[in-house]
Amino acid sequence: MKKALITGANKSIGFETARQLLQNNYYVYLGSRNLQNGQAAAEKLKAEGFTQVEPVQIDVSNPESVKAARVELGRKTNVLDALINNAGVLGAVPQNALDLDVDTMHEVFNTNLYGVIRVTQAFIDLLQKAEQPRIVMVTSLSASMVLNNDPTWKYYHHKAAVYQPSKAALNMYTIDLAYELRDTPFKVNAVDPGFVATDFNHHRGTGTAQEAGSRIAKYAMIGTDGPTGKFISEEQNPETGEIPW
Repeated sequence: MKKALITGANKSIGFETARQLLQNNYYVYLGSRNLQNGQAAAEKLKAEGFTQVEPVQIDVSNPESVKAARVELGRKTNVLDALINNAGVLGAVPQNALDLDVDTMHEVFNTNLYGVIRVTQAFIDLLQKAEQPRIVMVTSLSASMVLNNDPTWKYYHHKAAVYQPSKAALNMYTIDLAYELRDTPFKVNAVDPGFVATDFNHHRGTGTAQEAGSRIAKYAMIGTDGPTGKFISEEQNPETGEIPW
């Protein structure tokens, strides 16, 4: 049975991704900053008939919490088949380039970029023991520099001078990581879940968490012929999924 760790999995997109993987016979570790919230999420899934799930307390913004989660998970398994770096924050809004708060930027980067690096480095040894390890970076369509510089793009006027740079930096880390792992069985991709109605955006999105979870789970389960080192948004490009960085 394949095993996956999902950060920020106690609600919304992370929770739906967990459900999708459980439906495909994965054992899922629900990463949650608050253990009680993680336990409640796991119990909800168990009530639906999914027994292969348990919570793991992990605050990706806290190095000690990440280390503790690695120790805890190491007691439960010696291999991970998939790591889904889903935990993320938006930061205070509005986010204007001329008057952004640097402390807010540090807070957002600490979760959206540094947290991903911490988690990836902490669990890479378990992933390396899998036959077909997969890493999914949950990013955002709004991080595409090419699209954001195109006045004809439908989201051209939607700018967030803290959140967008954090996800653009995450995208670059994805490229570098995929490059370093290019001669291994790893597949590493940045996946945009779409403009989804969640607490994250005050439910202003047009898509569903179920759709988003399906998109992320797809790239956590891709076969040996699947892509690596790509920026994927099936909302923007339904045909191939790949979009410009």
